Amino acid sequence: MKEKILIVDDEADILTLLEYNLEKAGFKVIPANDGPDAIEITKREKPDLIILDIMLPSMEGTEVCKILKSGDATRHIPIIMLTAKGEEVDRVVGFELGADDYITKPFSPRELILRVKAVLKRGQEQEAKIINAGTITVDIERSLATADGKVLKLTAIEFKLLLELAKSGGRVLSRDTLLDRAWGAEVYITDRTVDTHIRRLREKLGKSSKYIETVRGFGYRFREE
Repeated sequence: MKEKILIVDDEADILTLLEYNLEKAGFKVIPANDGPDAIEITKREKPDLIILDIMLPSMEGTEVCKILKSGDATRHIPIIMLTAKGEEVDRVVGFELGADDYITKPFSPRELILRVKAVLKRGQEQEAKIINAGTITVDIERSLATADGKVLKLTAIEFKLLLELAKSGGRVLSRDTLLDRAWGAEVYITDRTVDTHIRRLREKLGKSSKYIETVRGFGYRFREE
């Protein structure tokens, strides 16, 4: 069965370009022109991935992303933000809202298709019970992690942080996101605590600590080399 891609853009030429290239790459394409339609279609069709323009009529793409990522039935659907803006602040806003990737217009259709495939593959890998990322292996069922073949002696929090970063597949995770996932939303912990635990995790990873990259002013991401 073909994977379904929902494209949300109010520019007819962009829709046509993406629809042609994605269908040529073997995907089924569902077009939408504005935010409300995108939300309705997503709930009805359950696409495998959404390409979402930020600048939309009636409802901005950031608001659409926020609504979809807060819904139990739609939060798991990966979103690639598409925009003419190239400012770092726009990328950060997109990542804060839960976007999985970000591509700036003008773009190469081939690059976008590669991004689509990478995000879809990342989602499939996240469903696995064992995650291999770089020289690091995380066994979710056994709560066990290794680096360069050696078992890591991690605290429960350090294991959760490593797991979230490893399964993110390169997506930037904010400090707030890591706080919620490692400690829980009910616990009051400061950003500095996250940084302290990441530092200790890096020390235990040794040479493999190179995979954890700091995104200044925002958070961290797992970057395979």
